[in-house]
Amino acid sequence: MAFGAKKVGHVVSGIGGNGMGQILAAMAAALLIRLLSGPGPASLPEDETCEENDSVNGDDAPPSAGKVLPVTITWRNITCSLSDKHSKSVRFLLKDVSGEAKPGRLLAVMGPSGSGKTTLLNVLASQILASPRLALSGLLEFNGKPSSTKAYKFAYVRQEDLFFSQLTVRETLSLAAELQLPEISSIEERDEYVNKLLFKLGLVSCADSIIGDAKVRGISGGEKKRLSLGCELIASPSVIFADEPTTGLDAFQAEQVMETLRLLAQDGHTVICSIHQPRGSVYGKFDDIVLLTEGTLVYAGPARDQPPEYFSRFGYQCPDHVNPAEFLADLISIDYSSSDSVYSSKKRIDALVEAFSTQSAVLYATPLTGKTGPKQGMKFGKKIAAKRKGGWWRQFWLLLKRAWMQASRDGPTNKVRARMSIASAIIFGSVFWRMGRSQTSILDRMGLLQVTAINTAMAALTKTVGVFPKERAIVDRERAKGSYALGPYLLSKLIAEIPVGAAFPLMFGAVLYPMARLHPTFSRFGKFCGIVTVESFAASAMGLTVGSMVPTTEAAMALGPSLMTVFIVFGGYYVTADNTPIIFRWIPRASLIRWAFQGLCINEFTGLKFDCQNSFDIQTGEQALYRYSLGGTCIRDTVIAQSRILLFWYSTTYLLLEKNKPKYLQLKAPASEQIEPKLKLEPLLETDQPPPLKQVEQNQQVESTPVDQTEPFILEG
Repeated sequence: MAFGAKKVGHVVSGIGGNGMGQILAAMAAALLIRLLSGPGPASLPEDETCEENDSVNGDDAPPSAGKVLPVTITWRNITCSLSDKHSKSVRFLLKDVSGEAKPGRLLAVMGPSGSGKTTLLNVLASQILASPRLALSGLLEFNGKPSSTKAYKFAYVRQEDLFFSQLTVRETLSLAAELQLPEISSIEERDEYVNKLLFKLGLVSCADSIIGDAKVRGISGGEKKRLSLGCELIASPSVIFADEPTTGLDAFQAEQVMETLRLLAQDGHTVICSIHQPRGSVYGKFDDIVLLTEGTLVYAGPARDQPPEYFSRFGYQCPDHVNPAEFLADLISIDYSSSDSVYSSKKRIDALVEAFSTQSAVLYATPLTGKTGPKQGMKFGKKIAAKRKGGWWRQFWLLLKRAWMQASRDGPTNKVRARMSIASAIIFGSVFWRMGRSQTSILDRMGLLQVTAINTAMAALTKTVGVFPKERAIVDRERAKGSYALGPYLLSKLIAEIPVGAAFPLMFGAVLYPMARLHPTFSRFGKFCGIVTVESFAASAMGLTVGSMVPTTEAAMALGPSLMTVFIVFGGYYVTADNTPIIFRWIPRASLIRWAFQGLCINEFTGLKFDCQNSFDIQTGEQALYRYSLGGTCIRDTVIAQSRILLFWYSTTYLLLEKNKPKYLQLKAPASEQIEPKLKLEPLLETDQPPPLKQVEQNQQVESTPVDQTEPFILEG
């Protein structure tokens, strides 16, 4: 689909309106053409596109649904620093951290709060948000070759579980499968795939329960966390990152989630999670651990009994019947209860960090058996299967289905909106009860129509800005995976909300119109409802733009009403267009309040006759319109103007969402003299001895007790 410049010009000029209106219409029409004429499958980021001549076949083909391509991740000398421009100081979030994660093994990143666990996870997943204050360097290799996370499929399970609350667990996974796996065209195959995933995650019992939110009770926190895993597992990722998956869960749910991660690791995935302080049974599920404290590496190697055994060589014995995770957490944490405890704990930690850094090998367990990587010659630099799934219209229909289910099932919100619409209509109808045809009724009618326009716009705006920032986080996450494009999402959202969004202005008009005894004809009532309905959609589009501009719901709730207040002032009732200062005359033309108010006034006053007692009294509704600078146009023009405003706000939303896509920091290679020798991933033999304590630091020894005289575990240095 393509339009020439002349064709677009004819379309815009045919809409009519003033210069500002034509400019807005031209921008909206150009962007609409861009949306509808965009290609179906599109590559993800521009700088990561595949080579056109690269063929994907044979052993180089990506694994199909359910098959996992094994990936080993190795990182060396990872350093991340945060600079403070005011104090001109630099704080290291990570400092020379090295390690390795292998397929088939569950790696846990442990450490106290603020130790850099999430930062390391984000670095490995290439999810560090770009900032001029951040500096990131180090080496990251996948299967022994420098590459990026875009070269293979990976999943990132964040701490926040974000879903469309009115969908069931089965519907959520089924829609994710349709969006991410278009190659499964058969409904039976897709249902079978989803059922296997539900069984694998232990979600069969709640498969047909809605997810729920703060307003509607749904599934539990542990089930939401496993559902997050399920949504990420749809495309069979090679690597799974989980950021503190047990946060906010009770002990049983936390163990269930970690058991799911352990089973996924056994299936061949490379699983890396950050965790704060697990219970003993959860600690026993880890294959490898990385211990961090204040961004530095204290230990990296096999889990279970090996870490206590390693630290016992320095005189730190783990007491019997004590959770090793608690022992390790106490060992690498700083005690801030007194100045002496701070000094002794820092001294202990510095010695342990220095001791581990002198080891010639990271203490990983037995080497991998079987096929641990792709066939030799496989080019991981190619971005395989990184295209958006399905065509434009297929994405649109799937997103329309999801948006309709979310909008139509949101019973609590819809009930509140219905009650508020009816209550507002009753209040306004009681105040302006059965207006007559006297001269004073002219201003009364205009006041009623003005508050009608304001109430409709504010109700639609506040509802949208209260919901969209949370929904945007879900959309950003799904777009980052390449599930769909932005155009189908916005169009499906607009169309899905038309039936539900139109119901509330109709309720409002059905109650208010007879109570106030406005122009008593059915055609006028229909036009009244049509004008406020179009205004409601324009206000919702404005709410989408506000939600795209700010990062949080609170900020959107502050900005949206403030911006609407400006449009209310220039809405045609308080300041007429003729008396508006020249520099502000563009505001009434862009004010949806003004166009709605003018349309309602034309609909109400045209054809009315008023009682006259003096020669200068207003006799007809047309005279009232011209006296208050509301004449000279028709209802059709006001509706077209509101439609232009709606398209303008949707176009602005599209541009903002495209512009505000998350940008991630690229890992820079460190200087050659800073690169440590490549880690030898060999197991530490029982005969190997730790370095002499004199080599740890001159004039400083790790205070310890002889092994044969072990005392109770007291962390005092």
